[in-house]
Amino acid sequence: MIRITEHISLDLREIGETFIHAGGPGGQNVNKVATAVQLRFDLLSSPNLPQEVRDRARRLAGRRLTKEGEIVITARRHRTREQNREDALARLVELLRQAAQRPMRRRATRPGKAAMARRLDAKARRARTKQLRRRYHGEN
Repeated sequence: MIRITEHISLDLREIGETFIHAGGPGGQNVNKVATAVQLRFDLLSSPNLPQEVRDRARRLAGRRLTKEGEIVITARRHRTREQNREDALARLVELLRQAAQRPMRRRATRPGKAAMARRLDAKARRARTKQLRRRYHGEN
């Protein structure tokens, strides 16, 4: 079991992984060994996630979410399979932890009297500066 939050855990059987060839440094090893990992998690049919977490995770996943509702994370930063597996899993857990946090509700506020006075004073000062820059059109 992978612990996401105090109340949410994932079963390892829900996560599929395939190993693919990775580019980048590694010499001949890159051509012989599939070290990059592609982690798949079926977000829509996971029984352990509440619906609100699922909805937020769908928005946070962005391009990593497939049409079928799977989150696909590809990790190829490291040279070993094990490090890439840990990296991909950590990224999935982080995504789900962010989705598990309820966003703070914004409370509408109004500016105070002093702030409004400062704003109006700045506007008046700016208008006065611009007025002094104008060319004088006196009597012709």
